[in-house]
Amino acid sequence: MTEVPSLGERSNLSCSGGGSAGSFEIQINEQLIFSKLETGGFPYEDDVMHAIQSVSDGKPVEKITKSRPPCVIM
Repeated sequence: MTEVPSLGERSNLSCSGGGSAGSFEIQINEQLIFSKLETGGFPYEDDVMHAIQSVSDGKPVEKITKSRPPCVIM
């Protein structure tokens, strides 16, 4: 299991998903860093962890642009 870095008292992380469009979004400090609707898949865990660590280190929020293909069940 990977430990998630702390964002500090003045930072926040939120994820939302579902709905009829199949959306999945991640925001840090109210800035969108990932959208399944934009990329067509889900983010890689390492990219999410890197984004959280960067903000924790005081760096600006960066958007995640890579994604893995969505899962298809036949």
